[in-house]
Amino acid sequence: MPKINIICGDAIEELGKLDSNSVDLIIADPPYNLGKDYGNNHDLKNFDEYLEFTTLWLSQAKRVLKKDGTIYVFMGVRFISYLYAILERELKLSFNSWICWHYTQGLGKTKGFSPRHDDILMFTKSKKFNFYLDNIRIPQKYYRSRNNMRGANPGDVWLFSHVHYCNENRQKHPTQKPEGLIERMVLASSCENDFVVDPFSGSGTTLRVCQQLKRICLGIELNPEYVENTNKRLAQKFTGFDSIDERMSRIPYDLNDEKTRNEYLRNHEKWFLNNHPNALEKFYKEAKVKYDYDYNDTKVETEMSLFSFMNEKI
Repeated sequence: MPKINIICGDAIEELGKLDSNSVDLIIADPPYNLGKDYGNNHDLKNFDEYLEFTTLWLSQAKRVLKKDGTIYVFMGVRFISYLYAILERELKLSFNSWICWHYTQGLGKTKGFSPRHDDILMFTKSKKFNFYLDNIRIPQKYYRSRNNMRGANPGDVWLFSHVHYCNENRQKHPTQKPEGLIERMVLASSCENDFVVDPFSGSGTTLRVCQQLKRICLGIELNPEYVENTNKRLAQKFTGFDSIDERMSRIPYDLNDEKTRNEYLRNHEKWFLNNHPNALEKFYKEAKVKYDYDYNDTKVETEMSLFSFMNEKI
């Protein structure tokens, strides 16, 4: 199993200790400078201090990224435009995508519209970078033979629920990100045994995801309590990621050809629902309703075929 490690320390200092051009993927969820209490530090700098801090850690992030590497950075609305300018104009990184993470619950307002999204900027170190679309495709709504059976590009608006306080995976952290959200970034922009760094590890979501997806991962976290909690989280038995894009369970309409339909349904679980056992029941029910496809019968047939094959070999 690839090495998963978390360091208690300052992001700028610890990034400065890494070799240049050594990291395949950086996933960063820095403080948004909104005054949140992170235990041993308070997220409240003046405007210029925050921009200087952002420039310093991003400069180190650029240095350690490989030439074909990618960085994803979360940010709130107040500083997102400044973050974009630093990445593109000051550091000369290549813009790829402005992702909107849409969630269904959040802060309520009585005057004005309640916020229901965070922004994620995806930049690469150069125009030549790694992106593995087949790893993150979503099932099509309607099947068309001219399209890829593996599904479609998920687009730049991602719908994942927050990790609610009643969720058994909820950590003691004010800005915990859902595992399914991080899973998509890791699968899209890295391979097994690639080196992933999270400079603001927080609740440890990136490390937990990389642990299950067989990446090498380093987390950096300023608060020793969060480091301790992350180590406990990494030691827990894995039962599936705590969130999923709801579209991953859907089965396309118009799978009219029996051979095509059976091939698709046999592969759906492997293609879209790895690490998401909680989504399987919904998928099985939809397969039964849409195509009268019973996975229990398929499993029995497969086991009987294997039994017959083994008897023939004997």
